[in-house]
Amino acid sequence: MMRKYGALFGLVLGIGVVFGSYLLEGGSSEALFLIAPILIVFGGTFAAIIIGFGLDEFLKIFKLMKVAYFPAKFDTRKLITIYYDLSVKTRKKGLLSIEEDMYKLDYIFPKKLIRFLIDGATVETIESIALLEMKIMKERHYSNASIFSKMGGYAPTMGILGTVMALILTLANVGSDPNILIRNIATAFIATLWGVLSANLLWLPISDKLKKCHLNEKQMMEVALEGTLGMMSGEIPLVVKTRLVSLLPQQEQKEMLEL
Repeated sequence: MMRKYGALFGLVLGIGVVFGSYLLEGGSSEALFLIAPILIVFGGTFAAIIIGFGLDEFLKIFKLMKVAYFPAKFDTRKLITIYYDLSVKTRKKGLLSIEEDMYKLDYIFPKKLIRFLIDGATVETIESIALLEMKIMKERHYSNASIFSKMGGYAPTMGILGTVMALILTLANVGSDPNILIRNIATAFIATLWGVLSANLLWLPISDKLKKCHLNEKQMMEVALEGTLGMMSGEIPLVVKTRLVSLLPQQEQKEMLEL
């Protein structure tokens, strides 16, 4: 459960630590949640993204946030086991016999490769199509992650902008009601706080999380490609499995080979 919701737990923990410490020191929540600095930081950040990436790309960020906090899971170890079983069956009964086992594959990419294999596509064709799809996937995923990395850069800058504006108001009201001066100074520091906080607890971690999601999907695709090419070349099933297991981290390799 903790692994499944790890990113969400980290967000709650980070916000809890920052705001909890503030409240423990006697801070007031009313002073923290000022509308003006929040509008400047978040509104300015969103505006900069719309200018730089376009409205359509901006509207995707909410869907991408869901992907980051609730990512798709790729069971690579299960996929390796399936490829091993398919290799064994292929050597015994031929390629056409594995068509009835296509339902065991949970992901579209390996299904496509196995379908090409059954239909008699060449090694070059399968490999070129797979590499092209992996290349396009990487460009798409890194483009999505770059939106949040840019937001992580814009947010602190917008916080500084809010701080400067509040300080200008403070200087413009010198000699007037002290309460107005105090409020303007508070707004100045709160703007910086929200800019740095949103960058380091929201936008930059989401960018990193999307890159990690990409690596997980890329690993699944690499396993599928290597497994398909191994079956096509007629390699011994155990060799196919060993080759695929070598794509996993060391600890997972040890666990897989002990099975």
